[in-house]
Amino acid sequence: MTNPRYLAAQLLDKTFTSGSYSNIQLNSGLEKSDLDFQGKKLCTALYYGVIRRRITIDYILKQYCSRPLEKMDSIIVTILRCGIYQILYMDGIPDNASVNESVSLAKQFRKTSASGMINAVLRNFIRNGKKFVCSLNGVDELSVKYSVPVPLIESLSSDYGMETASLFCEYSIESDECVFIRRNPLKCTHDELVKSLDGINLHTDDELCYSFTHGDIINTNAFKSGFFHVQGLASQICCEVLNPDENDRVLDICSAPGGKTFTMAEMMNGGGEINAFDLHEKRVRLIRNGAERLGLSNITAKTGDGTVFNPELPKYTKILCDVPCSGFGVIRSKPEIRYRDIRDFANLPEIQYRIAENALKYLSAGGEMVYSTCTVRKAENDDVVSRLLANHPEITLAEIPEIHGHRFDNPVTLFPFMIENCSGFFIAKFKKLY
Repeated sequence: MTNPRYLAAQLLDKTFTSGSYSNIQLNSGLEKSDLDFQGKKLCTALYYGVIRRRITIDYILKQYCSRPLEKMDSIIVTILRCGIYQILYMDGIPDNASVNESVSLAKQFRKTSASGMINAVLRNFIRNGKKFVCSLNGVDELSVKYSVPVPLIESLSSDYGMETASLFCEYSIESDECVFIRRNPLKCTHDELVKSLDGINLHTDDELCYSFTHGDIINTNAFKSGFFHVQGLASQICCEVLNPDENDRVLDICSAPGGKTFTMAEMMNGGGEINAFDLHEKRVRLIRNGAERLGLSNITAKTGDGTVFNPELPKYTKILCDVPCSGFGVIRSKPEIRYRDIRDFANLPEIQYRIAENALKYLSAGGEMVYSTCTVRKAENDDVVSRLLANHPEITLAEIPEIHGHRFDNPVTLFPFMIENCSGFFIAKFKKLY
């Protein structure tokens, strides 16, 4: 059977050297492995844990390693990171086991010459009481404490103040064990869903949105039968803000992979009409396949560029404009996002504005549009909304209804410390006056 620590180290090395998405890398690795449930659980915890805590771990390693990390073989650094993470953060694993397994990994990766160094570094850390000295202050100290790059902390503190930035960073290193699903009322009742997922402890407030913490829910007959789709709480709230029904014609201008499209189609009781677009055919197929599994015939998915006006399209009563973004709101579930250079997103607000402005051309008088992102940066959120309102007198901000017992401002930036287990997200709702 595959060694879960070996697989975690192998995947981490690929992630750190290639910059690939963590969830795609991990899912692919687990699917190809022969790990049992416990093995997958250990591999997942170690993989995501090391990514979340990399800055902290590297700060520790620099105090215990005689050579600079950047001059070491990447897999050796990865093995050391895994060792430190197990010793410092995985209380259920004995320290000796963490050391011995790390030494064994060096041999499995044919780096036997480094096994002595790995053993010495990890045992020295343990003998020193698992302590390290942090002589930094301000944002540099927060960066080490929460393993968030300094530029991101500075951006957050500039937008919201240091207290909110600190709370968000603290959230970002928590384990993302809670998974949300959306029941498909066209396929099953609440009781039928619960019965079909017997053994998985579901929690729900409204019998449409459910959460759970343990269990392999994708490989169930309930999933294959279209009883539900996986969707984060913030994304479900976003759809409920737009609130389409069977009398609406809906445009989802940046739809893939389709979670919000599916939720809206279900809210419309399978009636009305949803046109879902995405730039790439491969991603459009994800929407079509998901709609087929869920039995949602009111969805038509096609390729399309959200920045380019298509005169062949009709007017819509509801539009969801969930634009591409930096994604910093979901750094708990996709922890590698925190390491992206914030300067790489300098051009995003202009692209986001062009998509939103183009979407308005399709909106009928009296219609409503939601602009949303899964980031918390004001440059991509509030600033884009302010620009739209300034340049388009035909739109105004519309009231957001009470959702899940919460009243929201418009626009609203959702933070995880506002709603439990909710990722960072931004929502603005417009109404077209004429």
